[in-house]
Amino acid sequence: MSKLPDFEGIAMFAKVAEERSFAAAARAMGVSVATVSRAVTRLEERLGGRLFNRTSRRLALTDYGRTLAGRATRIYADAEETEDFARKASSRPRGLVKFAAPLSFGTRWVAPLLPEFFRRYPDIAVDLHLTDAQTDLIGDGFDAALRIAVMKDSSLVARQIVAVRRFVVASPDYIVRYGRPRHPRDLISHRCLTYANKAKHDTWRFAHLKTGEECSITPRGQLRGTSIEALLPTVLEGLAITELPEFVATQYFPEKQLEPILTDWSLPGGGLYFVTPTARARPAKVSALADFLITELADARWSAERVMGWKPPARRRKGALAGSPPDTKR
Repeated sequence: MSKLPDFEGIAMFAKVAEERSFAAAARAMGVSVATVSRAVTRLEERLGGRLFNRTSRRLALTDYGRTLAGRATRIYADAEETEDFARKASSRPRGLVKFAAPLSFGTRWVAPLLPEFFRRYPDIAVDLHLTDAQTDLIGDGFDAALRIAVMKDSSLVARQIVAVRRFVVASPDYIVRYGRPRHPRDLISHRCLTYANKAKHDTWRFAHLKTGEECSITPRGQLRGTSIEALLPTVLEGLAITELPEFVATQYFPEKQLEPILTDWSLPGGGLYFVTPTARARPAKVSALADFLITELADARWSAERVMGWKPPARRRKGALAGSPPDTKR
């Protein structure tokens, strides 16, 4: 015999006892009379006693059944209350969302949005994890994440919010001091800083916007870092070149603190995605955060189009990668 209580049998017994009829109980629960009869018979066999006296015209609780009916009714009512609570909790945005985002993007573009989110959803709390290491949503118990990547097939559900380009950048002082690279191969003789957490790190892959020529180089420099913030001071001081995602790079273009270089070439970009372990029965609290962030981030306020009024050049080659903003000092 299973050690798990026969909750179905108890529920159906309680309903029959309340309705004083197998047929009425079956209608109330939306099942067949045969299903109710089998459940009650199974429960009687399990408990070792008759619960009802049945005749063709009458149904009555036995003394044994009467002693159990009150308890069964309470169990049935508690189960209905639990289900009702669960439905309300899943349909109303409330509770804690465990959420991950890339360090730089989360700091610059997600955290400033949260005050407005909390004003709209005062019953939702966010456990925000900012890291450039890729989180294991399922293994680490995350409800959702933002990812900036070229998404591959996976068991996760990913919705792209916006495309994200990448730029090779240098400060004007660096260009004056060391010269401007004209071809990706020129970077081999320059000081280039790399990002240690990037997949397939230490390789920059370029595609020419017009000819489609491809070129891969292994940059060399004095610093590798696990975050963009670790690289920026050295680059801004004019000591090195690096590549940056658009959401970081463009803020330094208007004041000429950094310049995009090799603008006839593009790097693989990818996209900004809202990722969840599954789309099935997603809690209202996660849907609220997803809808809010997708709406707020879809206009890509950091984009070169928004910051510089730039439009990407037409692509000549099928499958060519998105371009970079014009190099104003070429």
